[in-house]
Amino acid sequence: MSLLVDSREAYGRTDAGASTKMQMVRRLPLVTLLVVTAWTVGGLVVDQQVGHTGQLALGVFTAGVLATLLALHPTGVRVQTLAVVAIATFGEIIGSLVWGLYSYRLENLPTFVPPGHGLVYLGGLSLATILAERTSALLVAAGVVAGVWGVAGVTVLPAQDVSGTIGCAFLIGVLVWARRPVYAGVFVVVVALELYGTALGTWTWQPTVPGLGLSQGNPPSGVASGYVVFDVLALALVARLGVAAAVLQSRRGRRSPAPTTAPVRISSRAESTLPQASQSRNPRALPSPST
Repeated sequence: MSLLVDSREAYGRTDAGASTKMQMVRRLPLVTLLVVTAWTVGGLVVDQQVGHTGQLALGVFTAGVLATLLALHPTGVRVQTLAVVAIATFGEIIGSLVWGLYSYRLENLPTFVPPGHGLVYLGGLSLATILAERTSALLVAAGVVAGVWGVAGVTVLPAQDVSGTIGCAFLIGVLVWARRPVYAGVFVVVVALELYGTALGTWTWQPTVPGLGLSQGNPPSGVASGYVVFDVLALALVARLGVAAAVLQSRRGRRSPAPTTAPVRISSRAESTLPQASQSRNPRALPSPST
């Protein structure tokens, strides 16, 4: 929902072409989701046919697709997406190259993966926006799928998936506690991506978690919980940066000397025009970026 609202604010409402811009805003989530789907289906097929040089080219293309989509979205969404890319890339380095939870086809970290995380986030956010009138249904559906898959991983599936079941329980807890539709949207996108990517052999999960000995499927049922953690950390990081920027702006406003030709009361009036969040003394009361 926030994607549509933020986009309305980003595009002017008083321009002569306001109606055309509003139509573009309404179509943006659907266009974004279609682009993400096309990249997922086509990009991973192309990866099967290329080596390291081809992967580099695919990574440049993926980054271009992400940059193009971000150019259409409001600033808040851009910042959130780039934060997800940064945190998810760090997670990829730890999870794949260091810990060895899974490995990619060429035993590397393909260059298309970091911008791909940005596309996944935009896809999940767009899906949540499209279903803005059915957020409860989306949350319930995601929770049910995670619950059924998690239970199946330790009961009827041929490969035991204890780690996946733990991940699913964590994911359900996050959905119940946060009730953020974007997390449910990301879950749906990640489930499709993981099932498709592992079926193609683009990446393969180890049968057990290194160092812990917990069994895990290929893919683990709770893999989407990792993506949600990336999103939670990214949104928290953006919120912290926003608070820090607001506090810094407020301090600069108080340190600026009042004009000698103006009454002192003008200085206080200038401070009162700062965003309300920047004047709050309670960080917990500060609004986090909407998603």
